[in-house]
Amino acid sequence: MPTIVELLAHPERRRPSPPAPRANLARVLLAGMAVWAVALVVALVMALTGAASWSAVAICGTGLALGAPGILWARRRKA
Repeated sequence: MPTIVELLAHPERRRPSPPAPRANLARVLLAGMAVWAVALVVALVMALTGAASWSAVAICGTGLALGAPGILWARRRKA
């Protein structure tokens, strides 16, 4: 087994990196938006009861809103 110094000195002796896994970015972004939507509902209920501040609602809404252009970008990138 080569040492780290040998690998740094002779990078051609390393194994090639495996290919990057393929992922459906639109599906990943939709899952993220679903999590933000659940967090928004929880934050909204907590803010209405006075257990949390309204900034949590704004943060969750922003996360949800930023997902929409992300999905458009992912779908355009796929095509």
